[in-house]
Parts: sequence; structure tokens; C-alpha cells
Amino acid sequence: MADKTAQTIYIDADPRTVMDAIADIGAYPQWVSEYQETEVLDSDEEGYPLTARLVLDAAVLKDTMVLSYEWPADRKSVRWSLVSSSLLRALDGAYTLAPKGSGTDVTYELSVELVIPIIGLLKRKAERRLTDTALKDLKKWVEG
Repeated sequence: MADKTAQTIYIDADPRTVMDAIADIGAYPQWVSEYQETEVLDSDEEGYPLTARLVLDAAVLKDTMVLSYEWPADRKSVRWSLVSSSLLRALDGAYTLAPKGSGTDVTYELSVELVIPIIGLLKRKAERRLTDTALKDLKKWVEG
């Protein structure tokens, strides 16, 4: 990921529990306010999503995206990239988990490129808002 935004949050749960929540893309509409609908299109032999369709409704950005996922064998991270979208040229993201005490530090990296160019400052501000909201929603979901 080139020009990206990254943020980290501490979640009071073990890495496996956190990754299970991240991998359950079908449940995203229950805890990620920006996703109206999600559908796993293809999974690996362990049930981890390889491709998924997500319907996004985030204030100024409404789109249906298909994302491709990469799950390393250690399950301490996941990366995704854009397969198709009407508004985005690129979307690359990753969650990386690191045990910390009785919980987990979760780092979320995101890089978004819209079809219509926007000023870099506005783009980074939007990426920061998306990563901040996603991490806080994930924390609330896992700890709740």
C-alpha cells in the first residue's frame, strides 16, 4: 500500500477472538454502521473469505464493492484489495494483530483512491475517519 493511513487500538480480547470477528464478514452490518449489506462470495477450506461483496453507505460515499482477501497461515493479519467498484479506483487495507497483555493491539491500514480525484488532505481525512470508526466499532463489538 502506497500512501496509506494507519491507526491502532487496544481490544481487551485475545487475537483469535478479534480475528474471528474480522473474518465474519457476513456479520459486518450488525456492527459496522457503514455497511448496509455483505455477502461472502468465495471462502478457503477453513471458511475464511477470499472474495466478498459489500454495500457501503458512508455519508458521501455510497458504493457496492467486491474485495479480495489474503489470510496468512498464522492468522495474525489479513489484507484486502479492490476487485470492482463504481466509485473507487483502488482500495487496499489490512488488519494486523499483536498480543498485548491480556488483549490485542489491532492496527488498521487503509489506502483509498477514488475514480474522481480529490485533494490529498481531504482523502487522508476521510481515510482517518474510516479507520477510526472501524476500529472503535470493532472494539465495541468484540468487547461487548
